[in-house]
Amino acid sequence: MKVLKRNQLIVLVVSLMLITAGYLNFVSNQENVQTSLIADRDNETIGDAQLVSTIPNDDESNMIENLINGEASSSNSVENNTNEDNANENDETPTSSVVDKQDNNKDEEDFYFTTSKLERNTMYSELLETYQDMYNNTNASSEQKKEAIQKINDINNTKNAIMISENLITAKGLEDAVIFVNEGSVSVIIKAEELKSEQVAQIQNILSRELNVSAETIHISNK
Repeated sequence: MKVLKRNQLIVLVVSLMLITAGYLNFVSNQENVQTSLIADRDNETIGDAQLVSTIPNDDESNMIENLINGEASSSNSVENNTNEDNANENDETPTSSVVDKQDNNKDEEDFYFTTSKLERNTMYSELLETYQDMYNNTNASSEQKKEAIQKINDINNTKNAIMISENLITAKGLEDAVIFVNEGSVSVIIKAEELKSEQVAQIQNILSRELNVSAETIHISNK
């Protein structure tokens, strides 16, 4: 009886040992499984992180670089165009101003010579009309009529001489000229920036010959 109980006790102890070993083995396997699962999850997490990585691949890098270069080129192009436009405006503005000023000066000079000749011719026309009325006046004496005829001839001769002189002066290459004849002196204004000494001499010769005056009475200026 004692032997039986002893054997049962041994069996019981062995069974407990086996159960304990099995349990420990099961627990160890569970820990290994959990550790493996955690490792797999970490790997998956790392993989996911690589999929959403902010580091671009080669194609994305090239695309971004092209976009950046394109924007830089566009910016440079706009800046260059703006600078060119500003440069063109700066270049054109003074040129346009100078041209306008030159045109205005030319118009003023043309106006001066045109109006001066018109006023001079109007004065001669009025003088001719006055002496013509004197000559036609029935109450005028013969001496007065003779004087009126002489004045009319002198005025016409002066007008013709002036016209010939002005045409000869411009034929020398000068742009324009206006001549005024007063008692004892002749004034001529030449349209030119400057007059050379030989041109002055030519003008004096023309006026002396056509108007029958001395060189000392001739006054020449340019405008």
